[in-house]
Amino acid sequence: MDTASPAVRRFDLSAAIKAGLLGGLVFMMLEMMLVAVALAGSPWGPPRMIAAIGMGKAVLPPPATFDAGVMAVAMVIHFVLSAIYGIIVAMFVRGRSSGTAAMIGAVFGLVLYLVNFYALTAIFPWFAMGRTWVSILSHIVFGLVTAAAYVAMASRMDRGPIAIPVR
Repeated sequence: MDTASPAVRRFDLSAAIKAGLLGGLVFMMLEMMLVAVALAGSPWGPPRMIAAIGMGKAVLPPPATFDAGVMAVAMVIHFVLSAIYGIIVAMFVRGRSSGTAAMIGAVFGLVLYLVNFYALTAIFPWFAMGRTWVSILSHIVFGLVTAAAYVAMASRMDRGPIAIPVR
């Protein structure tokens, strides 16, 4: 007899991608804001570091100014990765309570930070300059938001469409 709840059995790919995109949006806004406010750096530095994955080191600051082309490449790379990470997070948190999912998401974000800023520096050495508390916090928040968003979206799927009474 299968006693697993529908949330444990079903995986909602659309919710996973949307959750990753939402987490990615929160991450980018938080990272840019905290770099500017707390570290007195340019908010365009983090997007330039991401864009350099596809465009090469030439786009790295200085100058850490706005460039539409650099920003477009950064956002494409960032949101594709966010969607992929959203799928991975959703696999870990599906069927879990909101609190457990948030904890798993936060740990996922911390692990993602360690991979990005320590393991991947062999390929992208400029990531080493992003080893700050701001990056750690932003990654943890990404995981937390992504996990919580997936659980919320997937639980709505399990309840089915909302019926609106018609008179």
